[in-house]
Amino acid sequence: MLLDGSANSERRLKSMLHWDVNNGTARRAWARNPNAVWSIEQEMRREPLLRVTLPNEAEDGLVDEA
Repeated sequence: MLLDGSANSERRLKSMLHWDVNNGTARRAWARNPNAVWSIEQEMRREPLLRVTLPNEAEDGLVDEA
């Protein structure tokens, strides 16, 4: 991204930062970080265009039996 000081670059930067931060939060949620799951759920409520597939956690005993 080129930040040349124009109004257009400011608009793109603000938009890009929003999605970039949420990408990082989504990756941490997929790693089953409980705070990241909570954060991305809150952000999806705030921003209707944001859709993240959340992890389905298995019970510890079920995983150990496999």
